[in-house]
Amino acid sequence: MATHRTKLLIIGSGPAGYSAAIYGARAMMEPIVVQGLQPGGQLTITTDVENYPGFRDVVQGPWLMEEMKAQAEHVGTRMMWDTIVEVDLANGSPFRAVGDSGDEYIGDALVIATGAQAKWLGAPGEQELGGKGVSACATCDGFFYRGKRVAVIGGGNTAVEEALYLTNHSDDVTLIHRRDSLRAEKILQERLLNHPNISVLWNKEVESFAGDPLAGGLTHLNLRDTVDGSASELKVDGAFVAIGHSPATELFKGKLPMDDGGYLLVEPGTPKTEVPGVFAAGDVTDHVYRQAVTAAGMGCMAALDAERFLANLEIDTDGHAHAAESAEQEAAE
Repeated sequence: MATHRTKLLIIGSGPAGYSAAIYGARAMMEPIVVQGLQPGGQLTITTDVENYPGFRDVVQGPWLMEEMKAQAEHVGTRMMWDTIVEVDLANGSPFRAVGDSGDEYIGDALVIATGAQAKWLGAPGEQELGGKGVSACATCDGFFYRGKRVAVIGGGNTAVEEALYLTNHSDDVTLIHRRDSLRAEKILQERLLNHPNISVLWNKEVESFAGDPLAGGLTHLNLRDTVDGSASELKVDGAFVAIGHSPATELFKGKLPMDDGGYLLVEPGTPKTEVPGVFAAGDVTDHVYRQAVTAAGMGCMAALDAERFLANLEIDTDGHAHAAESAEQEAAE
């Protein structure tokens, strides 16, 4: 077991974490990134990425994350293969975290970039056809289904918004909901129900996703009626699971404020949490946009705010941080 000390500790390694590391390293904060269970985040399970700025041609999600990681390392970031299992924020800076390895990580400022994961149905074929007709992000992948038949599974705001968005690419969108009424906001329901290119299948559950992962991908969904139990089949080229996301915030329960969905609360327009020196960036605090580019932007903001935070700290010989006194305060004394 070892102790690792840094000015900037970053937990999580998707676009938010890597961007925070790049900016933090360039600001001479010598960041440490604890990469977690899924280094690179959700983009490592995304194949074609066509909407990240700077790339004219389609790039692969895992490749993009490897490039971000390499860039962060190139400018001075230390990458740690560990998963944080305990954090101590109660005493302020410096902040302490313990990894699954038993190693201890101490940072004068902390960026939380642990991300969120889409909730999945767990139905047969879902995992095998992921990225081959099955997706959890219409904004990310809807473009690939131009002129094709698509389905959205869910009944909340996310599902309705995804279905409406997909009409930009397809004139054959089906919303599948296991109940006979939607949970989405009324105004969204009205838009959906009045849209000529959207049909709704009520009281239906997806029993399985069918197709060949190696040739052609998804071909149809096997459905079950939740009222009478009858089986049916829906031919589609793409299916979007929209039953919500789960932010990776279990580690911070009782230590940082969260909303009802478990997302970390920050000061509006900033990555600042309630605890000075602790910042949240990316999907761990964003349930609206959830894009790689917005996560990267928030990572940049977190690093810049961390730099400003550290500029106002003094670290004593015992390694404890406290607010630096201004020149005026010193003169008054």
